[in-house]
Amino acid sequence: MADTYKKLVATTFTPQFGEAAEIVEEELPDPASNEVLIKNKYAAVNATDVNITAGRYEPDAELPLDLGVEAAGIVADTGEDVSYLDRGDAVITSTLGGGYREYNVERAGNTIQVPTATPEALSIVVSGLTASIALEEVGEMSQDETVLVTAAAGGTGHYAVQLAKIAGNHVIGTCSTDEKVELLSSIGCDRPINYETEEVGAVLATEYEDGIDLIYEGVGGPLFDTCVGALAQHGRLLSIGYVSEYQEGPETVSRERVYTSLIPKSASIRGVFLPHFREHFSAHTKKLMRLQQEGTLEVFVDDAQFEGIESIFDAVEYLHRGNNQGKLVVRFPD
Repeated sequence: MADTYKKLVATTFTPQFGEAAEIVEEELPDPASNEVLIKNKYAAVNATDVNITAGRYEPDAELPLDLGVEAAGIVADTGEDVSYLDRGDAVITSTLGGGYREYNVERAGNTIQVPTATPEALSIVVSGLTASIALEEVGEMSQDETVLVTAAAGGTGHYAVQLAKIAGNHVIGTCSTDEKVELLSSIGCDRPINYETEEVGAVLATEYEDGIDLIYEGVGGPLFDTCVGALAQHGRLLSIGYVSEYQEGPETVSRERVYTSLIPKSASIRGVFLPHFREHFSAHTKKLMRLQQEGTLEVFVDDAQFEGIESIFDAVEYLHRGNNQGKLVVRFPD
C-alpha cells in the first residue's frame, strides 16, 4: 500500500468545474478506532458536482473543499473497534468529499456493505435509491397511474422508468436522442419523447389530456414549468434536481406564483434530497438488489471509459454535454 494518495479539491468557488478543482497529494491516513480505510475502485460522476464547486450544495462550505460524493471500494484497513468489516470487504460510501479520491477514511457505520465493488452496485445504492425512495416514500406511487420521468435515460431516470413500470403504471420518459429513445423502449417506457424532435408540452397536452399523476423531475428550467402545467388533479411533482441550471446558477423568473397552478388541481410539488431519508436506505437497497438479481431491473452504466483522478475533469464535462446513458463512473487503477 502506498504512503500517499491523490484526491481532488476545489480551491475556489465557481460552477466551472475545471477552474475550481485541482489534484493534491497527501499522506495516507490511519483510520481511527471506529473508522475504516477504503481504497476506492469507482467514483460516481454527478450533475451536482458543479453545484458543489459553486458552493451551492452546502451553505457553510469552506475552501479547500474535498470533491466527489459516492464511491465503491475495498476496505484496506480497519480501526480497532470495528468488528463487522474486515480487510477485503466491498463497501459503498456516499459522503461529500469521499468520492474523488484514491483512498477514503470513513466511519464504519456510514458504509454500506455489498457483495462486490462494482459500478452497478454503486449505481444502485445512490441513483437507484433516489428513484425508489422518491417514487414510493415521497411520491406515494400506486398503480394504474400516469408517470412522467424527465432525463429518463440518465443515471437515476432509468431506474424511475423501470420502477414505475414494475408498479403497474403507464410511463412517459423524456430524452435527447433517438438512441436514448430505443433504450427507454427496451426497459418498458410506454411513450419516450425525444425533446429535440418533439415539443414535450404539446405531446402531453395532446396525448394526456387528463394530466400526469406523478412526475419525477430532475431537469428544471422551462421543462419544470411544463411539468407543473401538465399535472393532473391530485398530481405530485417530485423535484430531485435542476441540472439545466447547475452551471449558470438558478435563473430568476418573473411569473405568477406556483400556487396558482397547484391549488386548482389540488396538486403538489415535493422536493427530494436523498440524505434526508436514511431510515429507508436499507430496505430499498435490498429491494433494488433483489430486483436486479431476479433480472427484473436492468442497471445501465455508461460505456465511456474514464480512468484515474486526472480523467474526472473530462468525465464531468462529458456528463454535462448530456452524452451519458445510465450511470457515469470514473475507475481508479488497482
